[in-house]
Amino acid sequence: MAARAHILVVDDEAELRETIAEYLCLHGYEVTTADGGAEARKRLAEKRVNLVLLDLHMPGEDGLSLTRHLREHWHGGIIMVTAAGEVVDRIVGLEVGADDYVGKPFDLRELLARVKSVLRRLAADARHADAPPADNSQCLRFAGFTLDLGARKLWNGNGAEVPLTGMEFDLLKAFATHPNRVLNRDQLLELAHNRAWDPFDRSIDVRITRLRRKIEADPARPQIIKTVRGTGYVFASRINQ
Repeated sequence: MAARAHILVVDDEAELRETIAEYLCLHGYEVTTADGGAEARKRLAEKRVNLVLLDLHMPGEDGLSLTRHLREHWHGGIIMVTAAGEVVDRIVGLEVGADDYVGKPFDLRELLARVKSVLRRLAADARHADAPPADNSQCLRFAGFTLDLGARKLWNGNGAEVPLTGMEFDLLKAFATHPNRVLNRDQLLELAHNRAWDPFDRSIDVRITRLRRKIEADPARPQIIKTVRGTGYVFASRINQ
């Protein structure tokens, strides 16, 4: 039997922490809790964790600082919890490496949907991590890069892997398999199989900004993923197989 996914809930509000833990346990997950950054680090050192559900505003070390640390020293999913309307926190959280976010107050069913979505992407990445190299029919080449659809990896012209999160890969795949076609946010979310996000949610723009930093020679003047003002984006690079 496959091991249950293990989720670490980090929040300084004890009642909310326990409510989330109880709900996720009822849906089949193993759950550990922590009241802040120091305890979270200890729990991560003690046992394998698949996903961290992390409040951004806590006494002592805040969630953004912990997110940066996790992205440098740990591989797993991160969903940040922000106060309603704090768009800047969400954008910064995504920029430093969070996979998704949920705003307080939230419906527990929405939280569960986002947890499942991030865990699915992590599972897909894990299945392909040790897979044999894909045949050429599964590789798309553009601007010196090779996107391996089978292995879910991106390689630059020097043969080095360009690290991508699961959502970044799904977005890049959506673009590369629909070149020279203007795609709005709704279409991108549909193609990336992530309907948990609102199509008008600007967090998708943050993902694209992060992608540009990894594939554009000058991210401020993108030539591969271009913005079509008032409409969406277009993948303007030629695709070779």
